[in-house]
Amino acid sequence: MSLKRLFTTFRSLTHENPLGLPQSGSPPQIPRALRGLPTKRPIRDVSKVLAVSSAKGGVGKSTIAVNLALALVRQGKRTGILDTDVFGPSIPKLLNLSGEPRLSLHNRLIPLSNYGVKSMSMGYLVGEEAPVVWRGLMVMKAMGQMLNEVEWGGLDVLILDFPPGTGDVQLSVTQQVIVDGALIVSTPQDIALIDAVKGINMFKKVDVPLLGMVQNMSVFTCPNCQHDTHIFGADGVERECKKHGIELLGDIPLHASICRDADQGKPTVVSHPTGVHALAFEGIAEKVSRKLFG
Repeated sequence: MSLKRLFTTFRSLTHENPLGLPQSGSPPQIPRALRGLPTKRPIRDVSKVLAVSSAKGGVGKSTIAVNLALALVRQGKRTGILDTDVFGPSIPKLLNLSGEPRLSLHNRLIPLSNYGVKSMSMGYLVGEEAPVVWRGLMVMKAMGQMLNEVEWGGLDVLILDFPPGTGDVQLSVTQQVIVDGALIVSTPQDIALIDAVKGINMFKKVDVPLLGMVQNMSVFTCPNCQHDTHIFGADGVERECKKHGIELLGDIPLHASICRDADQGKPTVVSHPTGVHALAFEGIAEKVSRKLFG
């Protein structure tokens, strides 16, 4: 069976009604995920599901998610990551992976793996430069297939790398599957925190436990004079944590090596496993692990 046939159902939607508009004389069709709260179910072969979100792009959320996954692997957890950002997948680049996934004997997608982390992403199913031009219903259909038709092969924890916003993907995922906890990533900047708070309130509305927040790009240390500069402000995430009664799980500084490691597809926890930044990610992973597994 060709892999592309798995996506025939939602690709055909564009042929039937390219603009997704209601047919003349008929009422608008409301997607199933918006009609109420369907029964949530666990993801097959996955013990715990962790959502990593920011509700805003450009704050380093995917870099945090991947390094967190790698830190959990170092702690002995069988870990996977599902890239739920259909329009701008980052996981293939961060994990230095490419190629089309194979199918199992049961016609389920087999994840691609690197550094001990299993992963699935729309980036493996389309070309790196190919845009995904889909409407919301098609995106939710794709999410349903990636949530339920992947052969994870037994995981202690699956990380869901959420896209920016609080829209179709977040609603579809949190209403379809049991999410055991959520982690919010933000910079200290007020403009980022506005959206982070929206993410906090979204998880509360869909009854997903909030494990805490991670403050990214918290401080920049000049490599020449060692002076610390809070480029995006100081302690903004800590203030929001206190306001909403959730834990600050850790600080990750703004450092060129973290960005460089990500761009090279060899994240910091792998490239500098004993460095101070890797230890910061491991500290966050330890707190997350305690909250998820007790």
